[in-house]
Formats: sequence, structure tokens, C-alpha cells
Amino acid sequence: MTTRSALTVSLLIFAPFCFAQPSSGPLYQPGDVRAGKGVPEPLDPPAASGEKWRVTASVELHHFEQGSGTPILVVHGGPGFPPTRPWRAGERLAADYRLIYYHQRGCGLSSRPIQSFPGHDLPAKIRQIHETLGLPAEVADIERIRRILGIEKLILLGHSFGADIAVLYAAEFPEHVRSLILVAPADMAVFPQKHAGLFDLVRQRLPESMLPEYGRYLGEYFNLPRAFERTDEESSAFYARFGKYYGAAVGGTPPVSSDAASAGFVPLAVFCSMGQHHDYSAAYQGVQAPALVVHGGDDLQPEQVSRDYAAYFKNGRFVRVEKAGHFVFDDRPEEFAAAVRLFLGGM
Repeated sequence: MTTRSALTVSLLIFAPFCFAQPSSGPLYQPGDVRAGKGVPEPLDPPAASGEKWRVTASVELHHFEQGSGTPILVVHGGPGFPPTRPWRAGERLAADYRLIYYHQRGCGLSSRPIQSFPGHDLPAKIRQIHETLGLPAEVADIERIRRILGIEKLILLGHSFGADIAVLYAAEFPEHVRSLILVAPADMAVFPQKHAGLFDLVRQRLPESMLPEYGRYLGEYFNLPRAFERTDEESSAFYARFGKYYGAAVGGTPPVSSDAASAGFVPLAVFCSMGQHHDYSAAYQGVQAPALVVHGGDDLQPEQVSRDYAAYFKNGRFVRVEKAGHFVFDDRPEEFAAAVRLFLGGM
């Protein structure tokens, strides 16, 4: 993995574990947003947007752009760790493509609608975070952004868990997706997974001296009542700590923003939306848009995960980029840009 500034990158911090909740099944199912389930705010955004996109009366999304030409909407991963700068590969695409980056609600420089969870009603807290920051809100915001931009058919470029969000949007609104570019998609179409999860992969590569500390961290991570006791700022700092262990596992600078204002409650919200078990594979397989899946040859995540994702799609293609880690677009920008150009040019 290429060494990079800890303050200028997005992150895969998605943990392959879903918290126990009163109903262990998913709160979100593909099709919910289209049916208006779990989406208390309208899909039509307010008429006026200023420097930030106003997607609802109370939520604004930070965004920035790179290049000109055909628009590509970038859906970042994490959950909850947005890019703070354009990707290196974007420079190679800028002459013909306009990359549009945004910070998802509840993280980065976008609105953070929940600061804390007072009271003791855990099921109510789970429902609140699911509807305010969970998967229905993420999918609905992409549709709101599409309407703000006035684009009939989106090209979606999703990284890590952002790839899963992009696919879920395509499953819900197929008529508004031109194509999908999925970079190192998180292994969350089906849970529990058949491959080793991220936490286990990190554990396998950590030096023995770090294992007790890592074990204590995971014990906190999986404590659902404790997660709801933190403030937004405390939650950001807690999830950012995973970068220390991920960095030690891959042998490089931790690929995580150390800014305590990054993740907020977004990881918790997504976990609550998905539950302890879910199977979204049928929705993935129903996506008709052409899909390119890009995998870095040195990624901690197994290559088979990315190959499995490519196989979900009737019009799926797989590309392996050598000497690249999880952040293929920064590690090997020329190769990544060439793969994107070839894919989009052949449509």
C-alpha cells in the first residue's frame, strides 16, 4: 500500500460484524427506499442549494469536483470516512470526466443530525439511527443528488463499502443508472460471509504484541449499548482508532483520517440497518447496468471477494491491478484510469 498522509485519504473501516439487536435480521431490504419505508424525508430535495447540497430541510452534503466532461458520482467507503482530496487517478481522467465527490450525511463536512442518544430505549435508538443515518438514508441521498444534478442516468463509482451502497441504489433505481465502477467492494452482499472478515484478516497480520490491545478494542466495538452512549465526536474518535491496527496489518501509514470529525455514528447506523444476517445477493444479481469491479493485487481483502462481486452482474467485468492495495486509484492511478476509460469507452 502506498504511504500517504493520514489526513488526506478515505478509508475502508467497515467491520464485518453486525451488532446484536432485538431483531437480528436486517432493518433495510432493497426496495425499501422506493417504497418509502424507513425514509421519513421526501426524495425531492428542497428547491435551493447553496455551497453545499441541501438534500433535505435539515441535511446538507459537502461536495467537490475534479475535471470536466461526463459526470461520475463517487460514493466513498468506510462507512463514514470520506475523501478530503481528489484521487490521484482523477487527474488522469479529468480531461474527459467530471468526478463528483461528496461526504455522506453524518460524517466529514456534511450535516451531522445526531449528536447523542439520551434515554434508555435501545430499540428506539436503533430505529432512529437506521432511519436518520442508515442504508435507507444513504440510498435516498444518491437519488436526491441525482435530482439536484439533473442527471437522468448516473455513472456511479463506489469504493469499498461505497460500492455496496452504489449497487443497492442501482437495485432500487435501475432506470437511473448508466454503469457501475466498483473498487474493492466490501464483502457485505451476504452476511455472515463465506470469506474471512476484515477484523480476522487484520488479526492474522498483527504483531503478537498488539493482539491483547486489539482484542480489547474489538470488545468495545461490539458492545452495542456502549456504542449508543458515545457522543458524535467520541464515536468518530473511536472508529478512527481502527486505522492504527489496519496500518500495522498492511505495513504502512494507517489509511485513515485522524480527524475526530470523520465517522460520527455512520458505522453504527449501517451496522444496525443490516442486522446480524442478511442476503442482498438477489438484488445485486438483478442489476442490469454494466459493472466493472477493480481489485488491487496487494489488497488485504481476498481477490475472490471482488471476483464474486463481478459474477453477480450479468454485465460484470473484473480487473486486477498489480502492485496496488485497497486504494487502487491512488496506488496505481495510471492503470486504474486506463481500466475506467476502457470500460466506459466500450459501453
